[in-house]
Amino acid sequence: MSSRVTTSILAMLLWVAPLPALAQQCVAGFPETYGDLFADAQRALPDPKAMVDAIPRQPPAAIAAEYAQRRGEPGFDLRAFVEARFELPKPAGGGYRTDPDHDVVDHIDRLWQELERQPRPGDARSSLLPLPHPYIVPGGRYGEIYYWDSYFTMLGLAESGRQDLVRGMVDNFAALIDRYGHVPNGNRTYYLSRSQPPFFAPMVRLLADHDGPQVLARYLPQLEREYAFWMAGADSLAPGTAHRRVVRLDDGTVLNRYWDDCDTPRDESHIMDEATAAASSRPAAEVYRNLRAGAESGWDFSSRWLADGRSLHTIRTVEIVPPDLNSLVHALESTLSEAYRLSGRDERADALLARAQARADAIRRVLWNEELGAYADFLWRESRSTGQPTLATVYPLYFGIADEAQAARIATTLRERLLQPHGLATTAIRSGEQWDLPNGWAPLQWLAIRGLERYGERGLASEVARRWIRRNLQVFREQRKLVEKYDVTGAAAAGGGEYPLQDGFGWTNGVLRALMVLYPDAADAR
Repeated sequence: MSSRVTTSILAMLLWVAPLPALAQQCVAGFPETYGDLFADAQRALPDPKAMVDAIPRQPPAAIAAEYAQRRGEPGFDLRAFVEARFELPKPAGGGYRTDPDHDVVDHIDRLWQELERQPRPGDARSSLLPLPHPYIVPGGRYGEIYYWDSYFTMLGLAESGRQDLVRGMVDNFAALIDRYGHVPNGNRTYYLSRSQPPFFAPMVRLLADHDGPQVLARYLPQLEREYAFWMAGADSLAPGTAHRRVVRLDDGTVLNRYWDDCDTPRDESHIMDEATAAASSRPAAEVYRNLRAGAESGWDFSSRWLADGRSLHTIRTVEIVPPDLNSLVHALESTLSEAYRLSGRDERADALLARAQARADAIRRVLWNEELGAYADFLWRESRSTGQPTLATVYPLYFGIADEAQAARIATTLRERLLQPHGLATTAIRSGEQWDLPNGWAPLQWLAIRGLERYGERGLASEVARRWIRRNLQVFREQRKLVEKYDVTGAAAAGGGEYPLQDGFGWTNGVLRALMVLYPDAADAR
């Protein structure tokens, strides 16, 4: 099969016969399927992503041929042409209206119903990958699941008494691993070439906290395959080289990076990626690969990935060994060790425990920046830290990797460099990208708060939680909604990046719902 597969054919194949080998191929095919119509329609529609989520009402080849024939006609209306020939997506949860008598807890608990999606058969016309169990989508332009989003959504679902959805979503991710060998960025065909921060192990642990430790053993096969995906090629790597998501440093240390198996524009952001590559003096394929790897990181995009700290065309994600990803792989190794132990496979349990301990040592040794007082991204080819403070430094706190002295230094750095009136900023740089100052994001607030609590830094943890809760509730009182991200400086609504601020919003709902249980006196929910 060609490495470029049209979406309609691919969707049919993925439904009828799972093809794990496709995970290592560049499978997006919208530009080839629709020709000039694809990029032209992305420019004409309010959101370029709508074109890859749309369902054609006629065979794609026929639509493309008709467009080629009619586009030059006097008065031709491209927007009307697209709307007549495609079923365009509607914003997830866009029809929901909050009852003015409901407090924010009521709002969240009822909004889950609007964001819940039921399993349905695959549609060969659609880019959506079918899932076997009900699930929650983030909201707005995001009408599919997202990998790391879902962990933070599950935190709130558990507090809302929706353990059925927590269990079903873990089973969905297990099914994706079984089918494709990894969890895609989201359940769309155009996301198959990359993953996202690997939160499957923490999801399984979250479920085990409710259902009992044997849950770890139940998901052992999927934990093994997830680990194999992230570590593919590690055993044969020479020092100072990398393969896909694995890097072996000059001293032999093995750590991970973000990657994507494609070096073409992202279909959902095709026109933006082409413009970014055109602004660079590097080969376009190199820019595309790094943009895609940045999307796998979940921080799409941030100054942490940019060589000059400002310009997206300088993106260099694959050159960076990040503390957040490596903390997650450490958590996966630790969880695998426990799952093997519960399954009576003590030799494998010992081996994975040793790997987890070695990775923790490497994180403390390689990624700790003493001058900065934080964990920082590491440029593996140059053997040096970027020296940039980012909220990725809280991952080694959340997963218990940092030592006590490092935790105290991180708390000081957070307070001095990233703490803002309404929570923690993602970085200290204003680049115009959405994962930079002035924006704050719910998942990173949660990781910081719980990580600080884990190391006894309860004063700062409480301060961050209270500032974040107050900002969420202030916006809710004023606008009767929760949103994807917030300006933690208090200057304006959050912005930046490739698309407008989204309502909904899965992980904001989940984190706020969980934080208000931990900090019930932080603000009056009503």
